[in-house]
Amino acid sequence: MRILLYNPDNGVTRNFMPHLWMFLLQSLTPPGHEVILIDGNAQPMDEGQMAQYVREHNIGLVGIGAMTRMIAKAYRMADAIRAAGVPVVMGGPHVTELADEALGRDGGPRHADAVALGEADDTWPVIVNDAARGELKEIYAPVDAAGKESKPSLKNYPMIPWDKIDLHQFNLLPKVVYPLLKKVGEGWGTFRIVPVESGRGCPYGCEFCTVTGFFGDSIRFRTNESVVNELLLLKSRARKEKGQIAVFFIDDNFAINVKRTKALLRDIIAAKAQVHWVAQISANLLRDEELCDLIAASGGKWVFIGMESIDPTNLKDVNKGFNKPGEYGAVLERLAKRNVYAITSFIFGMDNDTTGVAERTLEQVRTWPPGLPIFGLLTPLPATPLYKRLEAAGRLTRHKHWQEFIPFAMAHTPLKMSIEEAHAEVNYGWSHSYSAEALAQAVDALDDQPLGYRINIFLARLCFRGIYFPMLGKLAWLKVAAENRRTIFKLITEAVFGRRDRPTSKGEEGEELPGSEVQGQARA
Repeated sequence: MRILLYNPDNGVTRNFMPHLWMFLLQSLTPPGHEVILIDGNAQPMDEGQMAQYVREHNIGLVGIGAMTRMIAKAYRMADAIRAAGVPVVMGGPHVTELADEALGRDGGPRHADAVALGEADDTWPVIVNDAARGELKEIYAPVDAAGKESKPSLKNYPMIPWDKIDLHQFNLLPKVVYPLLKKVGEGWGTFRIVPVESGRGCPYGCEFCTVTGFFGDSIRFRTNESVVNELLLLKSRARKEKGQIAVFFIDDNFAINVKRTKALLRDIIAAKAQVHWVAQISANLLRDEELCDLIAASGGKWVFIGMESIDPTNLKDVNKGFNKPGEYGAVLERLAKRNVYAITSFIFGMDNDTTGVAERTLEQVRTWPPGLPIFGLLTPLPATPLYKRLEAAGRLTRHKHWQEFIPFAMAHTPLKMSIEEAHAEVNYGWSHSYSAEALAQAVDALDDQPLGYRINIFLARLCFRGIYFPMLGKLAWLKVAAENRRTIFKLITEAVFGRRDRPTSKGEEGEELPGSEVQGQARA
C-alpha cells in the first residue's frame, strides 16, 4: 500500500521547519508499504491539486496531523481526499480533544474515516495493518489491556534515516544571501532546521497550553545514546552536503530535568556531536551557570523562552507564576555572555493587560541583549483550562475560532481593554521590533562581536519578521531588502573589505560565524 503523510499549512502563514511526526510515523510504518511525505508549508497545494495527487499516485491511505491553527485547512484537504475515494486518518492535539468534530458526530460534516488519539507511536502500525485489510476502525486510542491510557516509552526510539530523507524543500537560505555567506565562511550553500525530540511531557500545566493534556505531566526521555547518534547522523549529512543543519529540540521544556539535560549535553560534547541547536527552556531553569556553560559548549545558539508577560499578576493568572519577570534580564545576560541568544515570547490580551502593554514590554526588551522578541494574543485552545474558564464566564466571542483561522485575532473579550486595542498592541510590538531601524539597532548592539554574530541576528530577525508580516514571495523579500539596504551594505562591506575600527571582544581571533568551532569539527 502507498501511504501519504500530509502536514497542512494553514493557508495564511508558513513554517520553515518540517514537523517531526511525519518522519517518526514513516519510521514506524510496518514493512511492505511505501510512505510519501508532503509538508504543505514547503509544497503548497489546494484541494483540487491534492485530490489529483492521490489519484495519480495510487494512494491507499492518507494520514493528516494538524494543530488547531491548521485544522481548518486540514479538514478541507481531508474532504477533498475522501471525495477522491481515499480513506483519511487524522491525528494530533486538536483531533484528540475534538474527535467527534473530525468524525462528524457533533452535527457537522465528517472529515475523517478514522482518528488517532494521543501519541500514535504504538497505534500507527495497527492503523496501517487495518487499512491494508480494509478494516479501519473509527477511533484508535493508546490504551493498555485494562483500557487505561498508555504513554509510549521513548527508550526504544526508532532511528529516523536523516541521511536518506530528501530535505531539499527545506533549504532556508534565500539565494540573495549566498554571496554574503560565502564570504563569511565555508559550507553555507544550504541551511536547514531539523526537528529532534529528546523527551516528552511537561509538569507545569500552564492554563493556555495543550501540552500537558496531550503528552501528560510525566516526563519521558530517550536514551542519551539515541539522541547523540541522531545528531552524529545529521552532522555527517551536513558535512557531505557542504551545508549547515541546525537542530530544533522540540521538547516542550528541554531542561525540565536539569540533571538529565546536563548529562545529555556532556555526552554530546564527548562524542563531538555538536551541531547548532535551538531549544525551549523555561527562564527559571536558566539560573544554573553550569547548565548555561554546557548549552554553549554543546552547540546551543538560541533558546526559546516563554516569558509571556512582564506582569507577575498575569503570570499567576495563567498558572505560570514560576516565571519571575525581575530575573529575565539576568537570565538573558547569562546566556549572552556565552554567545547564546534568546527568542522571547510574549502574550498580550491577558486579564491584567491594559493599553500600552506593548511599549511597557519593549521598554524592558530594549535593556536586554539583542534577541528575537515575538508577540501573540492569548488564545483559548479547545479543552484547555483557559477555554473552559472563558466559556464558563461567557467571554468567548468565537467559540469555534479554529474553523475560520485568522492570525493574530482574539477569540474572547479581554478584561481591561477592547479586542481592537489588543490587536493594536500586538501590531505595535511587531512593528517596533522588526522595523529597519530596529534591525539596525540589533546589529549595532553586537558591534564588539565578530561579523558572523551580527549577520546571524540580522538574518534571524528578517526570517522572524515574516511571522507577522507576510514575506512569501520574491517581491516581498526584495522590498524588505530595500528597506534594510543600509544594514545590508554595512555587513557586505565588512565581509568583503574588513573593518579597521571594529572593537574586539575578549578572546576574539577571527571573523567566524557563531559556533565556528562546531563547523570546524564538521569539516574535519
